[in-house]
Amino acid sequence: MSQCPHVDLTDPDAYAGGMPREAFSYLRREEPVYWHEDPAQGRGFWAVTRHADLDYVSKNPQIFSSEVETCFLHEHDEETLPFMQLQLINMDPPKHLKYRRLVRNAFTPKAVDSYESRFRDIARGIVDAAVEGGRCEFVEDVAAELPLIAICELMGVPLEKRRRIFELTNIMIGMDDPELATTQEDGMVAMMEMFGIAQELAADHRAHPRDDIVNVLLTGTVEDEPLTDEEFCYFFLMLVVAGNETTRTVTSHGMRLLMETGQYQALQDHPELLEGAIEECLRYNPAVIAFRRTALEDAEIGGQRIKKGEKVHLFYGAASADEAVFEDGDRFDITRASREDVRNNHRAFGIGEHFCMGSHLARLELRVIFEEILSRIANPEFDGDIRWLRSNFINGIKQMPIRFDVLPAAGEHG
Repeated sequence: MSQCPHVDLTDPDAYAGGMPREAFSYLRREEPVYWHEDPAQGRGFWAVTRHADLDYVSKNPQIFSSEVETCFLHEHDEETLPFMQLQLINMDPPKHLKYRRLVRNAFTPKAVDSYESRFRDIARGIVDAAVEGGRCEFVEDVAAELPLIAICELMGVPLEKRRRIFELTNIMIGMDDPELATTQEDGMVAMMEMFGIAQELAADHRAHPRDDIVNVLLTGTVEDEPLTDEEFCYFFLMLVVAGNETTRTVTSHGMRLLMETGQYQALQDHPELLEGAIEECLRYNPAVIAFRRTALEDAEIGGQRIKKGEKVHLFYGAASADEAVFEDGDRFDITRASREDVRNNHRAFGIGEHFCMGSHLARLELRVIFEEILSRIANPEFDGDIRWLRSNFINGIKQMPIRFDVLPAAGEHG
């Protein structure tokens, strides 16, 4: 048996540069359900890296709970845990479905498709501004802008609050990154400020009702009961953070991978490959590294006995490179979707009852922003070092300066 490359999967530095592919490949092959010690948290966990095993855990919430100890990787104290369990992402059935129904209609394909022309106008403005001078800082100037503006518009967030929401999101997802936040307490303070914004929004909405997602949350009911103030705040937090950070991350990694692998030009020459290329970006570098489940009873995953109360961490990037599903899964290839069912087989959006509600929204944003990028940017090159988010939860990029030749906008000549 070959030796496992020594990678501590709890170490945020293990994900700098993307997924620890060598370690994941070894684990899928040799120890697909692997016991991983975690002295920092006081308890270890089972690391699940194969596609079929991840699907099994995700589709059996009656055995593997998101709610008991939340889906997040770090532990919560007795005071914090009940509040965290108010988040949709930390609910089990039947409660989960009752709350999910509240906002589901805002994210149907039909509803999302109606946003396309507005998103395209926003994306065009973003790219037009970013390409001036032939260089930009891609993450903040391009990747972060569309998802931030889009989710804020859908939630009715005033223009002057959007920059602060961007900053607060960075703090909450950057608890392990000393440049963004130094302690978990900083993350909690940021969350409380986000709740304040949510409460202001709710008060304004009650005085001046609008037809948006906030209206759905404030007027909807679960078992004939309206959301409490706390439940509303957690819904707002989840939708804003999830709708902003994840698409930013996939956009950044997508551009990086197209440039690093020399496939940007191929995509520019063959725009019909774009939708498949987006699925490959999602597959190869999903935004979320891992979520947790807790065993509610003694169980078995992939032949491995799991005891009641033990933690299970689902590694989405590992499962989305599984050789049993994807040929040469550790290779980034924008033509893969012409041969394999990438869209339905990658796990960037999860699987089962917690499948990402915003998947159609994310795909629309990614398609629109890349169509605008490809129409204006030629021959992109890195213009300095990439700075990676230090996190074992979000697979993020903080900065990626690039330079390029500028193509004329539609209708321009010269």
